[in-house]
Amino acid sequence: MPHAGELSPTAPNPAEFRWEAARGTPGFFRTAPDRSGRWWLVDADGRAFFCKAVHGVRASGGDSARDPAARLRGWGFNAAGVGSEGVACWAGLAFLATVDFCGTGPLLLGPGLRLPDVFDPDWPRRAAERAHARCAPLVADRALIGWVADDALGWAQPNVRQPSRPTLLQLCLSLEPRFAAYHAAWEFVLAPHRSKLSALARAWGTPLANKEVLREFTRAEHGLATRGYLRDAARWSQEFARRYFTDTAAAIRAADPHHLLLGARSTGAVGEFVRAAGVYPAVDLPLVDWNELPAIGSTAPSTGPLLADDVNWTDESFLRASAGAWRHLTTVERMLQRGRVALERAARHPAVAGYLWRQWLDEPGEHPPFARGLVHLDGAEAREHTELLAEFNARAEKVRCAVRLAVAEKISA
Repeated sequence: MPHAGELSPTAPNPAEFRWEAARGTPGFFRTAPDRSGRWWLVDADGRAFFCKAVHGVRASGGDSARDPAARLRGWGFNAAGVGSEGVACWAGLAFLATVDFCGTGPLLLGPGLRLPDVFDPDWPRRAAERAHARCAPLVADRALIGWVADDALGWAQPNVRQPSRPTLLQLCLSLEPRFAAYHAAWEFVLAPHRSKLSALARAWGTPLANKEVLREFTRAEHGLATRGYLRDAARWSQEFARRYFTDTAAAIRAADPHHLLLGARSTGAVGEFVRAAGVYPAVDLPLVDWNELPAIGSTAPSTGPLLADDVNWTDESFLRASAGAWRHLTTVERMLQRGRVALERAARHPAVAGYLWRQWLDEPGEHPPFARGLVHLDGAEAREHTELLAEFNARAEKVRCAVRLAVAEKISA
């Protein structure tokens, strides 16, 4: 089983890559497609690298004597995800690092909302300073895969599970006037209507006697959902995301021109308009929720290289009853079987250059076998997850190359 930086015999060799399409800097981690069109990470020595990582790797409170990096390697992982920088740096693992632009302030917060105020005139300067402070110490580190701009962003996009929740535009229009995004949002929606609130109200099909009415809707968690509003909300999300990804990319590239840009991690729905903004050249290798991978053969912008993020099989979709051959299985068996199938399907996706398991340690209130960590709070191994993952990790490159190998064997025969 290959360790970090060790070439799998089933992975493509350097001569099989289409280097003209590569992203990144030679001598550091890059991403490039092979001749069959499958994207891979390429390590600092030019070898194929399928990323198998876990977020938040650290020693647990109940088992602090055990080496988390050794456990990670023992289960076949070759990288550490967000929140694992301390472990990865001294253990020699490949790793991801976070800039945390949300830490620069001012920060927009609300139900489903957590974003920096990218309309603030001082935002580009603060972003540049943040990037320099975070990136400078790692600018020459060849084990660093790339930079994640932020962890746990909230884009407050329409969500079928919470259809009445206010979305990003409404939340920005309801901010306190001290935020630049408040003024930018009102200018954005009123400009096409000669700054007349009455004309905006007619366009949205919503009674708006004054701005305070909209703020009252938001306080009551009454989300606007008319066709006129949703049209403007989509354009606002697109503009907000464009500014965020463009500015963060410029700040990181100025501080560190060598490493890949991995976009940002988000909680909740991201939405097609935000996702469309977080693509190349602002993002080299985006982190995409593994439940939202683009269809194979899709012509969407997101079908360039990506990392399947937040992998886990404890979500409700994996626990629901299944028809056919799985009907006789227990809930746990069904969960693991569906998880195995979904993970192998992701590995075969031509755009997927690796995956990241959602979390290292169980969260308080989670209970095995449906907890999401690979390590329980008492330090014990979550064998219901680790055994399946170790088995998959040992053959991940072979799974990924299945089609390419089949073609090669047919030709040789």
